[in-house]
Amino acid sequence: MIDHTKYRWFVTSGKTMVVGGKNAAQNDVLLKEILASGKIYYVMHTSAPGSPFAVLLREPSKVTSDELEEGAIFTACFSQAWKARKRRALVDVFQSDQLSKEPNMKAGTWRVRGKTKRVSVPLELALIKQRGTLRATPMKTTTRPLMCIVPGTIDKVDIAAQFGVELGDSFAHDEIVAALPAGGVKKRT
Repeated sequence: MIDHTKYRWFVTSGKTMVVGGKNAAQNDVLLKEILASGKIYYVMHTSAPGSPFAVLLREPSKVTSDELEEGAIFTACFSQAWKARKRRALVDVFQSDQLSKEPNMKAGTWRVRGKTKRVSVPLELALIKQRGTLRATPMKTTTRPLMCIVPGTIDKVDIAAQFGVELGDSFAHDEIVAALPAGGVKKRT
């Protein structure tokens, strides 16, 4: 069983756990763990470099189209596309049994065999509390977000104090920073 707390994570609207690496080395650890499990899962990565490999930890036949979209949004929002303040990003969707890694491949680089599905998704997230922790998740995961965010120009460390005041000081500064994507953030109006 994957320990989701080691990774960036959220729970979809259909109650599927999604985990993603926080950097290239952690992407490798996660994918090796997935392959070692012998189970087949949906995996996602942006079509451009600089993205988490995000894994939906449920049998593919039981994953809904909404959950696939939520996983793709999560993948895109925690990629370089957010730092570049893009409005949308392309995400490739495939299954874990399509992955392989040659010994000479650098950290975070994997080969995907066969067909992939490419989807375009918006970069916007909702701040919500899941399993007792503040998470930045795709909008469809909640009907009552604490706050909605999009890529912006104020660094997440700097804006976390403002968000803390707006959230009623319910969350520590470090918890807010940990929940946000890397790069600039702004509140969606």
